[in-house]
Amino acid sequence: MPETLEQSAGRFDTVLIANRGEIAVRIQRACRELGLKTVAICSEADRQAPYGKTADSFLCIGPSTAAKSYLNQDAILLAARLAGAGAIHPGYGFLSENAAFADAVEKAGLVFIGPTASSIAIMGDKISAKRAMMAAGVPCVPGPDTALPDDPATIERIALEIGYPVIIKAAGGGGGRGMRVVPKADVLHEAIALTREEARKAFGSRSLYMEKFLEHPRHIEIQVICDDHGNAVWLGHRDCSMQRRHQKVVEEAPAPGIAPDIIQPVGLACVQACLQIGYRGVGTFEFLYEDGAFYFIEMNTRLQVEHPVTEMTSGVDIVQAQIRVAQGHVLDLSQGDVACEGHSFECRINAEDPESFLPSAGVVTHLALPAGPGIRVDTHIHAGYKVSPYYDSLIAKLIVHAPTRAEAMARMREALAGTEVEGISTNIPFLRALFEDGAFAQGETDIHYLEQWLKLRRAA
Repeated sequence: MPETLEQSAGRFDTVLIANRGEIAVRIQRACRELGLKTVAICSEADRQAPYGKTADSFLCIGPSTAAKSYLNQDAILLAARLAGAGAIHPGYGFLSENAAFADAVEKAGLVFIGPTASSIAIMGDKISAKRAMMAAGVPCVPGPDTALPDDPATIERIALEIGYPVIIKAAGGGGGRGMRVVPKADVLHEAIALTREEARKAFGSRSLYMEKFLEHPRHIEIQVICDDHGNAVWLGHRDCSMQRRHQKVVEEAPAPGIAPDIIQPVGLACVQACLQIGYRGVGTFEFLYEDGAFYFIEMNTRLQVEHPVTEMTSGVDIVQAQIRVAQGHVLDLSQGDVACEGHSFECRINAEDPESFLPSAGVVTHLALPAGPGIRVDTHIHAGYKVSPYYDSLIAKLIVHAPTRAEAMARMREALAGTEVEGISTNIPFLRALFEDGAFAQGETDIHYLEQWLKLRRAA
């Protein structure tokens, strides 16, 4: 007989962390605090990773390239078997939103610390996700909830019905790839052809959809967590509008200037959407916000890089809650228990040139990190650490919390001033300059602001 949810609670005591870098450290800490053993994995390039020394088991699963290591599903499952892990935590990136991997983990008799494969599949396809959100009453960007046809005349009609400018997006896209803005009709078909080919190469599917292009929106996120017992809560909201090439640079919680009576119905609609599709685990609903209105764009079915700002304001350890839900436990908080307080910022510290933003690999020869009340640093690096050219350039996250937004900004300025990384180039000078910007300090920005700010700096 299949086990009940009550019988499955606590059904694993060892977690394999199928990731690297700062998120591997973060997950390992959460597991240890819950009394769970950890299995760390690495590629050849990460053999000296510090979290390998603090894990109960540390296994090298392949060469330096991600395709042969961190994306190698068979190698990860074999490592889990060899180390006796009962669950796999995918972190973010890599295989975290791969429905086939989630299914393979469950079929191997292990627990995938994340949503079910079916939930990942529904929300991973932007068209089916939009359809599910519309059914749950979540506000969406104007545009049909179906894929674009091949017929040019029909595509032209859809664009006219939406109204220019429109944006073309890959149905299986993400990370800022597979999208193109179309300002007017005479470039529509060229944009369609280019985006179809880009989508085919990047995501293995030519499927596209079309939406209204909002010209001055902010990027707002709502964090949710759900258990297998029909309970779900949302943990406040974040503003992730400070982006460069669709990649987030700075995040904050809560989003400034949005009244509770405006955001609350949207948060409750997100919870309702989760209950309708039987969602389990943590997830993030992403919206564009313009002129007082919210428009759903996608849901991330995983832990977010920026989860710390929500942890700092809500007081909820999101990673621990995610693991407990995967164990089958009932959520130990209700919506009435969620009380977000103060303000938090997160800066992504990347190993990259602060002007060109080209990646910078090499050895960290000196490292000084800030400390004090309301300051948190999530990182895996240390003096002597070799930053690899094979992976994402994120090397640390600097997070601050204070009673007000102005105090949090001041605290972040001081924290950035006290952060020193030598031996490689980092974006710290760029972040220091950004936190001196007047419009950012006033919360007068949108998702295009940072790109425009950078153009002005280069022209000066």
